[in-house]
Amino acid sequence: MDRAQKAESIESLKGVFAEAGSVVVTHNLGLTVAEMEDLRGRLRTAGGAFKVVKNRLALKALEAEEGSDYHGLFKGPVGIAYAENPATAAKVATEFAKGNDRFVIVGGFMGETVVDIKGVESLSKLPTLDEIRASLLGLINAPATKIAGVVQAPAAQLARVFSAYGAKEAA
Repeated sequence: MDRAQKAESIESLKGVFAEAGSVVVTHNLGLTVAEMEDLRGRLRTAGGAFKVVKNRLALKALEAEEGSDYHGLFKGPVGIAYAENPATAAKVATEFAKGNDRFVIVGGFMGETVVDIKGVESLSKLPTLDEIRASLLGLINAPATKIAGVVQAPAAQLARVFSAYGAKEAA
């Protein structure tokens, strides 16, 4: 890789790190091509991506000083899973790691905050933005539905009474 390619790669990684809600750092030594494609496909459908990175270039893109918490993450064969939604990359990576011994989660970061594997696991248990929106809509919609049912009930009871009197007179 020449200097121009390295500079381009660093700029690309800076963009990824700036736009990602969270980044999960993994070791992926020994994964087959099919397994990597499976992981990438899962992330793609969830709105994320996976990229194998060079450690030195990633650290330069993060502008990490020597001895920072980032240096503990970027050792060995490293790949990053990232997505705009902070929980997405963690959910997919954790799920994939459960079924594959050669895929190991090292840690991750959200902006300036570096987390270990336990932090990534707890992040994976959080609901996604769409799940939060759905539960909020359900909470907002439930009282309105109950109010409509309560308001409608007396009218329905009156209609049944009138219908009963009408049937009684017809008989």
